[in-house]
Amino acid sequence: MTATTKKIIIILLVTVSVFLAFFLGITLGYENRPEVAQITDLLNKDKEEGLPAAVDFSPFWKTWQLIDEKFVDTNTTSTDQTQKRVWGAIFGLVDSLGDPYTTFLPPIENKMFEEEINGNFGGVGMEVGSRDGVLTIISPLKGTPADLVGIRAGDKIVEIDDKVVAKMPVNEVVSLIRGEIGTKVTIRIFRGDKNESREFVITRAKIEVPTIETKLLPGKIFLIKYYNFGGTSPELFRGALREFVSAKSDKLIIDLRGNPGGYLDAAVDTASWFLPLGKVVAIEERGVDKERKFYHSRGYDIFTDKLKLVILVDSGSASASEILAGALREHGKATLVGEKTFGKGSVQELVSVTADTSLKVTVARWLTPNGISISHNGLEPEVVVEEEEENKDTNKDKQIAKAVEILESMKK
Repeated sequence: MTATTKKIIIILLVTVSVFLAFFLGITLGYENRPEVAQITDLLNKDKEEGLPAAVDFSPFWKTWQLIDEKFVDTNTTSTDQTQKRVWGAIFGLVDSLGDPYTTFLPPIENKMFEEEINGNFGGVGMEVGSRDGVLTIISPLKGTPADLVGIRAGDKIVEIDDKVVAKMPVNEVVSLIRGEIGTKVTIRIFRGDKNESREFVITRAKIEVPTIETKLLPGKIFLIKYYNFGGTSPELFRGALREFVSAKSDKLIIDLRGNPGGYLDAAVDTASWFLPLGKVVAIEERGVDKERKFYHSRGYDIFTDKLKLVILVDSGSASASEILAGALREHGKATLVGEKTFGKGSVQELVSVTADTSLKVTVARWLTPNGISISHNGLEPEVVVEEEEENKDTNKDKQIAKAVEILESMKK
């Protein structure tokens, strides 16, 4: 080996060593900082867990570093805001999707969500969603504090306990409404096209969610009021159908007004009583490049073509309610009467992020059997009947009256 060759090799080794030292110095300088290690664990543990290779995170780390160096919090004397920044980064990431139903649940909200699933919470009894970017009441549940004070489907929430909620995620609004049983919450809403402002002071209570009620109307017209699609809904609906058959009637009204939805399986099971085996009830679309999933009737199909069926819907009918109503209409089994439905046609999945946090993420959207998206536009009934909000008496209910009129006019 010549002296010149040795010199070149030494220069190369020194250059590589300097480069590695510089690179590792920067890398270790970041990774040895506990807050960087923490957020890295949460957002990007390693490449095998889904790091997008083409994403440049340097602006994020630069901003983090600048905050460390320069920011002075005038609102608190606390110097440890690391965890708050971690959650804020995740909230920002989720918010960038522009989907009101995709939400990150940090520890407190995640615990509240689990309590909701288990039914162990105090609330006012109303379903809240987002319509055109506005926080909107999908429906108050019958007999709950919200229903009793006069909250209505379609009311737009503007303040809760004097806090403006216009830009808050749905889960944060829900956390403000819930609280200890017996305590009060003040909710200000806008109602109607004129955005009339109203304020309601509501006492929180343990919410017992109803499912199904039945009633035999004059003229042997049978009414099934369906409040939600819960875990017991299929069994309860089966019992309601037994009552209908025992009444020896061929005229049926299924009232889905104010029904915010629930389990897909319950909607499919309900539709199966009216559709032959294999008929499509709903289509799940998970993206342009992914194959659609079809949900089919289980083929109970116990009714003949002599059955006369009207389904009542309104702006509080959402999700599973829209799936059922859309399927039975498109298969020619039912006439829809009432007002346009809410348009909640998306599917959410709850995924654990850490031991005490979760991500509720939209993974698909629902389509009717004819491939029409339920989201945003909802379902427009064949017969539109607007109901007066003050009217709760079944005997004076204009929408029920129209359903009865339609059923009685149908030929045998």
